Amino acid sequence: MSRAIAAAFAAMLALAGCDALPGRPRPDARELVPTEVMAFETLYARNCAGCHGQTGRLGAARALNDPVYLAVVSPERIRQVIASGIPGTAQPAFALSAGGPLTDQQIDVLAQGIRDRWQLPSVVADYRVPAYDGAGTSGRDPGSVDRGRTVFATACARCHQEDGHGSPKGGNVTDPSYLALVSDQHLRTTVIAGRSDLGMPDWRLGGAAPPLTPQQISDVVTWLVAQRRPVPGRLP
Repeated sequence: MSRAIAAAFAAMLALAGCDALPGRPRPDARELVPTEVMAFETLYARNCAGCHGQTGRLGAARALNDPVYLAVVSPERIRQVIASGIPGTAQPAFALSAGGPLTDQQIDVLAQGIRDRWQLPSVVADYRVPAYDGAGTSGRDPGSVDRGRTVFATACARCHQEDGHGSPKGGNVTDPSYLALVSDQHLRTTVIAGRSDLGMPDWRLGGAAPPLTPQQISDVVTWLVAQRRPVPGRLP
């Protein structure tokens, strides 16, 4: 009887060992299909880092690792941009419903992860942050090209030159190709939040001058938009 039990036990061990054969993957080692990935680091590296930088900075596109920017833009707007993109710009739509590769849950992970890692409300605690889109600003008109030219000369020309063509300290912000790639909102956001990763100050101007007022922000954006020129071969 004892020999029979021992033989049966040995057979069970042999069968169990089949799953541990060399080259046979363990069930918990199964590679996830793309829509099952829920780790922020993986989703960010695959979908965002190429434009926004591996650490959220120093990419071709706006830095996401920027507390001032995250104080300006709402969580809903971040999620909308990830899901739907920005038509007419290089920002694509990532939602499955818009032809992208990400589920709603994955977009939630990205939007929340950006804020969890890089938001720091205290950085602007002593200031009234200008409205992201300018809506609802008391006394604000749509903006003036003439006033915007003056604001640019006062607040921006020391780095970008008076005509906006750039210098070693700041890029060419009136280049037709650049202006064709970015939206009006991108220009406004950049004036407000700056580009801390590139050394560009935000609307507070680094303490070198009084912060820009909401009206001045609208005016300088209006001047920048007025510098757009048609780009041959690009559809409106």
